[in-house]
Amino acid sequence: MGTEWRRDYVLWIEIFALVNLGFLAGDIYLAHSGNEFRYKAEWIPFYFSLAAPLLLAIAVMARQIRGRRRLWAITGYVVGAAAIVVGCAGVIYHLDGQFFYEKTLISLTYAAPFVAPLSYTGIGLLLLLNRMVPVEKVEWSLWLLLLVLAGFFGNFVLSLTDHAENGFFRWTEWIPVASSAFAVSFLLIPFFRRVDVTYLKACALVLIAEAGTGVLGFVLHASADLHGPSRSLFENVVSGAPPLAPLLFPNLAVPGLIALWVYGSNL
Repeated sequence: MGTEWRRDYVLWIEIFALVNLGFLAGDIYLAHSGNEFRYKAEWIPFYFSLAAPLLLAIAVMARQIRGRRRLWAITGYVVGAAAIVVGCAGVIYHLDGQFFYEKTLISLTYAAPFVAPLSYTGIGLLLLLNRMVPVEKVEWSLWLLLLVLAGFFGNFVLSLTDHAENGFFRWTEWIPVASSAFAVSFLLIPFFRRVDVTYLKACALVLIAEAGTGVLGFVLHASADLHGPSRSLFENVVSGAPPLAPLLFPNLAVPGLIALWVYGSNL
């Protein structure tokens, strides 16, 4: 394959989706351990995150073999569609309960993080994008950028509702809220007007700053868990600040930078 992989952006997104699905298994395990997987349905995303990366790994290898791209396409469609269903069902499942009964902002804040399952939906849409839109077309980079934009909007909602639980006790809890809003405002512009390379570079700097915000959040969350009320670090992680949540920022920056690079190449 030589150095072709360096410009194989479809492959990069496939690997990104594969790795993310794998990491979601750990995230789901920590999140649902809070109630010890009280309901059987809570195991569905966990098992899906264990099986899906294996199927995608097979698909990625098949893509590199001449005559096997059909297997890559079909497997991606199946995994992508399943991820979308898991994500949408998770949103409904998380909202089912206090919010649907009371229908108030307070009940929404204290409900399970309803935006979190949309991570699966986003990954599923990435897999469908790779198979439905040729990477050579400018629409591929714009669709990718749109999914990244949606991810940062989800981060905005997630940061706002999560930190509202303790009334933004520390001023640093406003950082991810403001940071997400800043990213959304920058990434929206290419969908309303034609931009030049200078603006794309500015967007790239914003995404790098977003990655830094996520690393800072990880350090703050991890520090809070290390000094939590329980002697067990696992208990502090499960019931305290989720250390993996801030890593959504650098995670979204990766496909965002890819989208900007490909879009800039088509200008």
